[in-house]
Amino acid sequence: MNKLFKKTGFLWLMVAIALSGCNTGTSENGSPLTKTDDSPLTYLLPSPQTDGNVSVEKTMAERRSQRSFQDREISAEQLSQILWAAYGVTFPRTDREFLRGGLRTAPSAGALYPFEIYAVVGKVKGIEPGVYRYISQEHKLVRTIETDVRAELRAAALGQAMVEEAPVTVAYSAIFSRMTGKYGDRGRERYVCMDLGHSAQNIYLQAGALRLGACAIGAFVDDRVSQVLQLPQEEEPLYLMPVGHYYKQP
Repeated sequence: MNKLFKKTGFLWLMVAIALSGCNTGTSENGSPLTKTDDSPLTYLLPSPQTDGNVSVEKTMAERRSQRSFQDREISAEQLSQILWAAYGVTFPRTDREFLRGGLRTAPSAGALYPFEIYAVVGKVKGIEPGVYRYISQEHKLVRTIETDVRAELRAAALGQAMVEEAPVTVAYSAIFSRMTGKYGDRGRERYVCMDLGHSAQNIYLQAGALRLGACAIGAFVDDRVSQVLQLPQEEEPLYLMPVGHYYKQP
């Protein structure tokens, strides 16, 4: 019996050692968060849920912009849901290259999807701080900046404290040529703005369903935001949306 115990204990020790070296974490509902060996640093996000416990009607009735956030992390699962709601692929298609993966959670004029979406991460469980580009078609994050830039982003956003206080800010940039190539000036002046509203409202509603707060920000110095996020020249910043646990008003 003693030999059997020692043998069993040794096997469990080997399992523990193997698991400790694995790059796969676990979100709150058991879905995997995978940190890959790719360079730059890449995370495969937990699979988004498509059925929840809060109705769309309830989230619309309770929707408010929240501007004061607690010093608390959010989970990778919550960030996964937020990004999926913003621009996640819901109907994969590879037959048309301009779709870049398929149809998404938010409507877009001509299905041209002009945005690039970034997660400015400060405190997300299992994800290192930094700036990440969201890749919709693979539901993953690819790091573009290795440091927490929330303080710098706050300065670029005219000192709005919520940008630094929130554990993550979703940042939208637009590649206008994706729209203007088909729609000309009307694509730039109207359709991109319409698309932005569709996607941002999805974040509001998803945040509400997760009992998180969000706030859409358009007041910032464009060039400074571009510098802080190190945006490619073809991208123009449009929106910042801090997301996190908020202080409930009395």
